[in-house]
Amino acid sequence: MSGSAPNREFYDAIIIGGGFFGCCVALSMIDRYPRMLILERESGLLTRASFGNQARVHNGYHYPRSLITALRSAFNYPRFIADFEDCVDRTFLQVYAIARHASRVSAYQYKKFCEIVGIPLQPASEQVASLFNPDMIEEAFSVEECAFDGLRLRDKLRAGIEEAGIEVAYGIEAKRISHGPAGSLQIETSDGVEVCSERVWNCTYSQINHLLVSSSLPLLPLKHEITEIALIRVPPQLEGIGITVMDGPFFSTMPFPALGLHSLTHVTYTPHESWNDPEQNRRPPRNPSLPSKSIFMLRDAQRYVPALQAATFAGSLFETKTVLVRNEVDDGRPILCRRDYGLKNFSVIMGAKIDNIYDILKALDAPDSFPWSKHEFATQTSR
Repeated sequence: MSGSAPNREFYDAIIIGGGFFGCCVALSMIDRYPRMLILERESGLLTRASFGNQARVHNGYHYPRSLITALRSAFNYPRFIADFEDCVDRTFLQVYAIARHASRVSAYQYKKFCEIVGIPLQPASEQVASLFNPDMIEEAFSVEECAFDGLRLRDKLRAGIEEAGIEVAYGIEAKRISHGPAGSLQIETSDGVEVCSERVWNCTYSQINHLLVSSSLPLLPLKHEITEIALIRVPPQLEGIGITVMDGPFFSTMPFPALGLHSLTHVTYTPHESWNDPEQNRRPPRNPSLPSKSIFMLRDAQRYVPALQAATFAGSLFETKTVLVRNEVDDGRPILCRRDYGLKNFSVIMGAKIDNIYDILKALDAPDSFPWSKHEFATQTSR
């Protein structure tokens, strides 16, 4: 695919990857590096993993087996809500329910966990509690957690990028990075164009190792999963409610604001296949698509929430999910931040959750505010 070629040969900084993290790093660094370029292989910003996910803004509830991740989520949550208030949906009720069988935490343990983290937790109302099969659920809780609208988020960041004067080259992939002239870094692109910069950040998420291997740099220990986010229409009694049954081989369904549907994920059925780098060193597919497992997700979820028998399947989003191999045991979701990775001034960063952005900016010694902290940008959502 031929894309929009960069306008110059040398930049102060280059961001590889125009997802949420790449855009936020660019915006936070623009005052320091005014001649900045984002290389994005797709035709628009935030089109891949930044959109094809559960859209949950984490407040810590999801991680009773990783206290550090929970604490960081709870710390970052109010900041994210403040910075992206016009991109989040806080109108629905979020409910976490503890399974009576096979859960790795009990209801008592979960209450103590939330108390330690300092996040609000209330027993679900009788009306909400009645949605659950009492033989399968020990206790349900109302919590404070929301979802983001991927389309509004895309529009906000795109407006910020344009207002800040950050150049974006669409349909261009970074093929190789190496030493350039005068101590710079040189990137060879898919169009055969070479661009140079003082600093480069690799923010390509599941494609991080692909650039590293083509540049003869060491691979990082990452686990990739091709995942399915099923999209469903819920019956009236479940509208305006998000439900997560945990903690173990269970499921979650919650509003997906960008499409006006509910997402449905299941620990057992959402992953379709997985592999680890560097053992297999497979490049994640660009547009993964596999036969849906939504019927199995719904059948199992109905055992816990009988009202889901009336839910209807509306489609699926397939995407590659990438995490650090070492966190497969404890379910933790720390950031990946490697400076001078094989080349001076070349950094590799990855966040597993959208609220990780503040931890990434801190690790990069980047300013922790965005241009809209000073200016208002109009957001027009394309639906």
